[in-house]
Amino acid sequence: MIKLSGRLVCKSIEESNLVRHHLPEHMRLTKDEAGCVSFEVTETADPLIWKVEELFTNKETFATHQVRTKASLWGSETRTIVREYEISEIE
Repeated sequence: MIKLSGRLVCKSIEESNLVRHHLPEHMRLTKDEAGCVSFEVTETADPLIWKVEELFTNKETFATHQVRTKASLWGSETRTIVREYEISEIE
């Protein structure tokens, strides 16, 4: 399985509001993807930081998710938000 852990780091409240606005649809689409085991993006105590945890069945399903995400409304609307991710393969 492929695990992604990390954070979205917004530069402003406006960027954080973009996440808040587009996140429900992004989560719905992601959770409907083949191979998505779990997908969570949650607010932290810092209003500019969002915690991200993803788990996909394998490299292929994770890669498909990445392609879809980049081509989506979420991808275009949040493209300037800094992503700090660690991706690992787990048993």
